[in-house]
Amino acid sequence: MSEENKEKVEEKKNYGKRWYDKDPILKEALELLRLSTDEQKEQAKDFMLKLQEDVAQDVIERIYQIVLQYHGKGNRWYDKDPVMLKAVETLRQADPKTQRVAALKLLLALERQA
Repeated sequence: MSEENKEKVEEKKNYGKRWYDKDPILKEALELLRLSTDEQKEQAKDFMLKLQEDVAQDVIERIYQIVLQYHGKGNRWYDKDPVMLKAVETLRQADPKTQRVAALKLLLALERQA
């Protein structure tokens, strides 16, 4: 089984268990991001990393620990890219209101690029 097929099987197995599945807008934004081109992902990373300004310093420290723990080792689609991992973890650690606002902005940005 190819690596891509393994990822799809793993995603289906874990469907509904991901932290962002709770909010349909957040879920859609991250799914669209996952399916985006590399160029779109690069632009999205910059946008999502700007969220750091809205997240407390202790949260940032937890994010760096997660990046160290999972980079290159995790099974999630964003674990393979350290910057994307940091960006998505920043979003995950943000409060629900910030997540939703960021997801809406991300969706709009990705739709404009499509």
